[in-house]
Amino acid sequence: MTEIAEAVVSGDRGALARLISLVETGQPSGTAAAAKIFPHTGNAYLVGITGAPGAGKSTLTDQLIAGYRSVNVEVGVLAIDPSSPFTGGAILGDRVRMQDHATDDGVFIRSMATRGHLGGLALATPQAGRILDAAGFPWIIIETVGVGQVEVDVARATDTTVVVVNPGWGDQVQANKAGLLEVADIFVVNKSDRPGSDEAVRNLAVMLELSSDRDWIPPIIETVATKGTGVPKLHEAIDNHREFLDSTGLGEKKRTLRLAEELQAIVAASLADGAKELCSGSKFDKAVIKLVARKLDPYTAANSLLGRS
Repeated sequence: MTEIAEAVVSGDRGALARLISLVETGQPSGTAAAAKIFPHTGNAYLVGITGAPGAGKSTLTDQLIAGYRSVNVEVGVLAIDPSSPFTGGAILGDRVRMQDHATDDGVFIRSMATRGHLGGLALATPQAGRILDAAGFPWIIIETVGVGQVEVDVARATDTTVVVVNPGWGDQVQANKAGLLEVADIFVVNKSDRPGSDEAVRNLAVMLELSSDRDWIPPIIETVATKGTGVPKLHEAIDNHREFLDSTGLGEKKRTLRLAEELQAIVAASLADGAKELCSGSKFDKAVIKLVARKLDPYTAANSLLGRS
């Protein structure tokens, strides 16, 4: 694994793709290689793009990439896609939409699948981000598919989180439930040339006023991603948020908390795997039989399986 780790650090795109695949599928060899590149990470800035399907996130991401490339800055992109029900792999729509950058050596775009299991994405995404970081990409964009809990978790794995909505979105309750107000550092009202844009901006402003006090007030940017309208303002807002994090020391605190939460998630996933093993085999089957016969209660049975009695 030293070979592939060294190749990634040297910027080898083939090795980069292979290592992300190993990490995404949970291969021990991928974990071992990722451990070797860890000392070379911590330099990239991560931007999360999330929002409801159809909000225009991929088009907006495409425009952000173009902005960075116009000043010769390299960009890595992780497009978090829903799993294919047939193959378990990522649907490659994001690559199609960002095809203008496919031949650009300064851009690396990778679709990642949820693969139908909780925790898998939450654990694989930070690792994949670090792989891009070790490969020398100063900016990494993580685009997620929806506004559910998985997307909120992924958003927490970034330095700046951009939440994209459209005019007439109107579902403030869903935004509150999903925790988007808490994770959003910047709001974008995309497709702002459509009716209802002003109302969407007002709704967001009111929601932010009613939310708890925070050191950073998320700006609300209006864009028309298909035309590039408002994208320079979004770039500026991202830069302003980065400066805010650096000047206040909140950036370092955020990254520390992020690593602590990731460590917690890894421990929890490992314990969950152990629980699956305990809940199979003859010992478990015998415990179930005793439960059915009312010779044992569930808690006593669980303690027995865990070796606590």
